[in-house]
Amino acid sequence: MKPKPRIPLKQLRQHQDRYSEYTDSEFDHLRGVAHLTPAQLYEICRWKSKRRPELALGNSKELVKEITAFAFSAKREESRIGALTLLDGVSFPTASVILHFCVSRSYPILDFRALWSLGIEKPAAYSARFWIEYVACCRNMAMDNGLSVRSLDKALWQYSREHQKT
Repeated sequence: MKPKPRIPLKQLRQHQDRYSEYTDSEFDHLRGVAHLTPAQLYEICRWKSKRRPELALGNSKELVKEITAFAFSAKREESRIGALTLLDGVSFPTASVILHFCVSRSYPILDFRALWSLGIEKPAAYSARFWIEYVACCRNMAMDNGLSVRSLDKALWQYSREHQKT
């Protein structure tokens, strides 16, 4: 994955500082949990997208527990992201939020705005391979620019909000 950033890299901090869309602290209590409950899954889905978060409520308590426990303890990235997408209401972007808030802040949040700011075309369908390459791309870019992955996310999102014609 070779990004062609639309955002001038020297402006990353400026855009990150202007980001005010969401607070992250509401999910601090989920860091390191063994699994999610259906209510927690719903809250994460609602945070990511207001469109259809209620789909997450169609998952049984047992399924949410089993899938999220597996994903949080899996060693392979394909297993982590893939398992989460088995849950109703969880696509790759939502799975990225779950991994970010519950497993490690070093996971970026997959979002069309971030992709646009990076100059990466949104694929017709997300795949584990795309996800793995995206994670590496974001982690490298954040490190190269002295930012956390979440700060990079915020800068990319904000830049798109200010410059992308939707």
